Amino acid sequence: MTVEEEIRDLGKRARAASRALRTLETCDKNAALLSVAEALEAAEPQIVAANAEDVAAARAAGLAPALVDRLTLTPARFRAMVDGVRFVAQLPDPVGETLLERDRPSGIHIVKVREPLGVVAVVFESRPNVFVDTAALCFKTSNAIILRGGKEALRSNRALAEAVQKGLARWCGTAHPSVLLDAVLLVQTTDHAGVRALVRMPEYVDVAIPRGGERLIRAMCEAALVPVLKHYKGVCHVYVDDKADLAMALAILDNAKVQRPSACNAAECLLVHERLAPLFLPMVRAWAADRGVVLHETEQDWGREFLSLEMNVGIVRDVHAAIDHINRHGSHHSDCIVTNDAARARAFLRLVDSAAVYHNASTRFTDGAEFGMGAEIGISTDKLHARGPMGLEELTTYKYVVTGDGTVRK
Repeated sequence: MTVEEEIRDLGKRARAASRALRTLETCDKNAALLSVAEALEAAEPQIVAANAEDVAAARAAGLAPALVDRLTLTPARFRAMVDGVRFVAQLPDPVGETLLERDRPSGIHIVKVREPLGVVAVVFESRPNVFVDTAALCFKTSNAIILRGGKEALRSNRALAEAVQKGLARWCGTAHPSVLLDAVLLVQTTDHAGVRALVRMPEYVDVAIPRGGERLIRAMCEAALVPVLKHYKGVCHVYVDDKADLAMALAILDNAKVQRPSACNAAECLLVHERLAPLFLPMVRAWAADRGVVLHETEQDWGREFLSLEMNVGIVRDVHAAIDHINRHGSHHSDCIVTNDAARARAFLRLVDSAAVYHNASTRFTDGAEFGMGAEIGISTDKLHARGPMGLEELTTYKYVVTGDGTVRK
């Protein structure tokens, strides 16, 4: 079987599973997710061992430290991953939710209701937790999912897929059709032809979501015949106004840059009001030296995503210059203003064209779990369908249910 034939077979199976998922009640889906969480916990030794092999191989191959960090399933990350599945099970099910209801003079009754997207294809690099997070969100919203991970995480993903399948099989038993086991499918090959095939079969895949570097995302968008929900990179800014509390500003900067520099919501550029610069920049340089952060103060680095302990620093005239800089050089992901001036904060929050904007808070909060979604299937900087962290609601579309009584249009 060729790679294309293998992907097509997965697509057919996922489409059949997506139709079966529509028949499930919320309580059925929640029970399945709880079974999956238990299966993951039972398989923790095998999953951790597989992940350790992936991490060792990645280091030996010279994979970038940021990618090795994303690849690593620490005990805390494993626990958060399993807890996320249980949290998703507790969340309200958006499928079937009424969004609008009205009666028309013609005599028809219209209800706008949420429904599943159908089949979601997720292509991701490095992060094994993406497998579980996205599978849980898709199952809760009655979407089938096809996952294709990177070669650096193949052992981890196979171990996770095996555990998820065991959890689903135990839940299915004889009470549910076995086709539901195909609701979560892993592409076993890491051949790049598989990605291209996956995003070029609209008869089986309704939407594709890439979770990886800019190169992967652009390649998927260029090849795709299905809609792609994406963000290319996370060039996030912290703007410190001259009306800022400096201790607060340093604390936010430290969290946004240092806590997890490989994350897409980490700060990559610091902007400082020109009146504050003589006082604040020496404090920033001392902080950077202490924390091992390399500062770049040249224009050629504007718009660069470092994903490491490096960042740009710039001086701007005022809040409007900061807004202009961010809209020109940012990636429309997450940007922050630190100020005690309410009017300037309002201007920043209104005029910065990003998926998430912050006042006196770190950009590191742009995350599905932190936003109360339990997990996220990704972060979108697009403006159609979904923007920002994508949770359950973003994995649904809607349809209009129209009823009448022999009603005809005049």
